[in-house]
Amino acid sequence: MKKNISFVLNNKKVSVECHPLKTLLKVLREDLDHTEVKNGCEQGECGACTVIIDSEATNSCLVAVGQIEGKNVTTIKGLNKRKELNPIQKAFIDEGAVQCGFCTPGLILVTKALLDKNPNPTDEEIKIAISGNLCRCTGYIKIFNAIKLASKKINRLKVKNNRS
Repeated sequence: MKKNISFVLNNKKVSVECHPLKTLLKVLREDLDHTEVKNGCEQGECGACTVIIDSEATNSCLVAVGQIEGKNVTTIKGLNKRKELNPIQKAFIDEGAVQCGFCTPGLILVTKALLDKNPNPTDEEIKIAISGNLCRCTGYIKIFNAIKLASKKINRLKVKNNRS
Protein backbone atom coordinates (compact mmCIF):
# COMPACT_ATOMS: atom_id res chain seq x y z
CA MET A 1 0.00 0.00 0.00
CA LYS A 2 1.49 3.29 -1.11
CA LYS A 3 1.49 6.38 1.04
CA ASN A 4 2.41 10.00 0.41
CA ILE A 5 5.61 10.80 2.36
CA SER A 6 6.76 14.42 2.72
CA PHE A 7 10.14 15.59 3.94
CA VAL A 8 12.72 18.29 3.31
CA LEU A 9 15.49 17.27 0.90
CA ASN A 10 18.43 19.62 0.54
CA ASN A 11 16.32 22.51 1.90
CA LYS A 12 13.39 21.86 -0.47
CA LYS A 13 10.12 20.24 0.54
CA VAL A 14 9.45 17.05 -1.42
CA SER A 15 6.68 14.48 -1.48
CA VAL A 16 6.82 10.99 -2.85
CA GLU A 17 4.13 8.36 -3.15
CA CYS A 18 5.54 4.96 -2.33
CA HIS A 19 5.39 2.09 0.11
CA PRO A 20 6.50 3.42 3.53
CA LEU A 21 8.89 0.48 3.98
CA LYS A 22 10.84 1.26 0.80
CA THR A 23 14.33 2.33 1.79
CA LEU A 24 15.27 5.98 1.72
CA LEU A 25 18.20 4.98 -0.51
CA LYS A 26 15.86 3.56 -3.17
CA VAL A 27 13.45 6.50 -2.92
CA LEU A 28 16.29 8.99 -3.33
CA ARG A 29 17.83 7.18 -6.30
CA GLU A 30 14.78 5.72 -8.06
CA ASP A 31 11.95 8.12 -7.30
CA LEU A 32 13.74 11.43 -6.81
CA ASP A 33 16.73 10.90 -9.15
CA HIS A 34 19.35 11.70 -6.50
CA THR A 35 22.01 9.33 -7.77
CA GLU A 36 24.72 11.17 -5.85
CA VAL A 37 23.63 8.89 -2.99
CA LYS A 38 25.58 5.76 -3.84
CA ASN A 39 24.19 2.25 -3.65
CA GLY A 40 26.89 0.05 -2.15
CA CYS A 41 26.08 -2.92 0.02
CA GLU A 42 22.44 -2.16 0.98
CA GLN A 43 23.23 -3.65 4.41
CA GLY A 44 24.59 -0.66 6.32
CA GLU A 45 28.18 -1.87 6.13
CA CYS A 46 29.89 0.43 3.60
CA GLY A 47 28.58 3.96 4.23
CA ALA A 48 28.34 4.80 0.51
CA CYS A 49 24.66 5.73 0.92
CA THR A 50 25.23 8.07 3.87
CA VAL A 51 22.93 11.08 4.15
CA ILE A 52 22.34 13.46 7.04
CA ILE A 53 18.92 13.16 8.65
CA ASP A 54 18.22 15.91 11.17
CA SER A 55 21.96 16.41 11.91
CA GLU A 56 22.79 12.68 12.14
CA ALA A 57 24.88 10.86 9.53
CA THR A 58 22.75 7.86 8.57
CA ASN A 59 22.97 4.95 6.15
CA SER A 60 19.97 5.58 3.91
CA CYS A 61 19.80 1.88 3.02
CA LEU A 62 18.74 1.10 6.59
CA VAL A 63 15.97 3.70 6.86
CA ALA A 64 12.41 3.11 5.71
CA VAL A 65 11.16 6.23 3.99
CA GLY A 66 8.11 6.18 6.25
CA GLN A 67 10.44 6.99 9.16
CA ILE A 68 11.50 10.34 7.72
CA GLU A 69 8.11 12.01 7.38
CA GLY A 70 8.69 15.72 8.13
CA LYS A 71 12.43 15.35 8.68
CA ASN A 72 15.37 17.12 7.02
CA VAL A 73 17.54 15.04 4.71
CA THR A 74 20.79 16.31 3.24
CA THR A 75 22.75 14.66 0.45
CA ILE A 76 26.12 15.78 -0.87
CA LYS A 77 24.27 18.11 -3.26
CA GLY A 78 22.82 19.93 -0.28
CA LEU A 79 26.23 21.10 0.94
CA ASN A 80 26.94 23.49 -1.90
CA LYS A 81 25.68 26.95 -1.26
CA ARG A 82 25.94 29.52 -4.04
CA LYS A 83 27.53 26.89 -6.28
CA GLU A 84 30.74 26.92 -4.21
CA LEU A 85 32.38 23.86 -2.76
CA ASN A 86 31.91 23.38 0.95
CA PRO A 87 35.16 23.71 2.99
CA ILE A 88 34.99 19.96 3.66
CA GLN A 89 34.85 19.23 -0.07
CA LYS A 90 37.77 21.60 -0.64
CA ALA A 91 39.79 19.87 2.08
CA PHE A 92 39.15 16.44 0.54
CA ILE A 93 40.43 17.76 -2.80
CA ASP A 94 43.42 19.55 -1.23
CA GLU A 95 44.50 16.38 0.59
CA GLY A 96 43.95 14.05 -2.36
CA ALA A 97 41.28 12.14 -0.43
CA VAL A 98 39.16 11.77 -3.56
CA GLN A 99 40.20 8.96 -5.85
CA CYS A 100 37.49 6.85 -7.47
CA GLY A 101 34.89 9.00 -5.69
CA PHE A 102 32.42 6.26 -4.82
CA CYS A 103 32.84 6.60 -1.05
CA THR A 104 33.47 10.34 -1.09
CA PRO A 105 29.91 11.66 -0.68
CA GLY A 106 29.33 9.46 2.36
CA LEU A 107 32.65 10.35 3.93
CA ILE A 108 32.09 14.07 3.38
CA LEU A 109 28.64 13.87 4.98
CA VAL A 110 29.99 11.91 7.95
CA THR A 111 32.65 14.61 8.29
CA LYS A 112 30.04 17.37 8.19
CA ALA A 113 27.94 15.70 10.88
CA LEU A 114 31.05 15.26 13.03
CA LEU A 115 32.35 18.83 12.60
CA ASP A 116 28.90 20.35 13.14
CA LYS A 117 28.82 18.70 16.57
CA ASN A 118 32.51 18.95 17.36
CA PRO A 119 34.59 21.46 15.38
CA ASN A 120 37.84 20.19 16.97
CA PRO A 121 37.62 16.39 17.03
CA THR A 122 40.41 14.27 18.43
CA ASP A 123 42.08 11.61 16.31
CA GLU A 124 40.04 8.96 18.10
CA GLU A 125 36.77 10.83 17.45
CA ILE A 126 37.63 11.05 13.75
CA LYS A 127 38.38 7.33 13.62
CA ILE A 128 35.05 6.53 15.28
CA ALA A 129 33.12 8.89 12.98
CA ILE A 130 34.48 7.34 9.78
CA SER A 131 34.49 3.75 11.02
CA GLY A 132 31.27 2.93 9.16
CA ASN A 133 32.57 4.11 5.79
CA LEU A 134 34.65 1.87 3.59
CA CYS A 135 37.21 3.17 1.10
CA ARG A 136 39.24 0.88 -1.11
CA CYS A 137 41.41 3.52 -2.79
CA THR A 138 42.98 5.91 -0.29
CA GLY A 139 44.04 3.83 2.69
CA TYR A 140 42.27 6.37 4.96
CA ILE A 141 45.36 8.50 5.71
CA LYS A 142 44.38 11.10 3.12
CA ILE A 143 40.78 11.03 4.37
CA PHE A 144 41.95 11.48 7.95
CA ASN A 145 44.16 14.41 6.91
CA ALA A 146 41.29 15.94 4.92
CA ILE A 147 39.04 15.87 7.99
CA LYS A 148 41.71 17.58 10.09
CA LEU A 149 42.18 20.22 7.35
CA ALA A 150 38.42 20.71 7.05
CA SER A 151 38.26 21.33 10.78
CA LYS A 152 40.92 24.04 10.47
CA LYS A 153 39.21 25.63 7.46
CA ILE A 154 35.82 25.73 9.16
CA ASN A 155 37.28 27.11 12.39
CA ARG A 156 39.11 29.85 10.43
CA LEU A 157 35.85 30.77 8.69
CA LYS A 158 34.05 31.00 12.04
CA VAL A 159 36.75 33.30 13.43
CA LYS A 160 36.65 35.42 10.28
CA ASN A 161 32.84 35.66 10.37
CA ASN A 162 32.87 36.58 14.09
CA ARG A 163 35.21 39.50 13.35
CA SER A 164 32.88 40.84 10.67
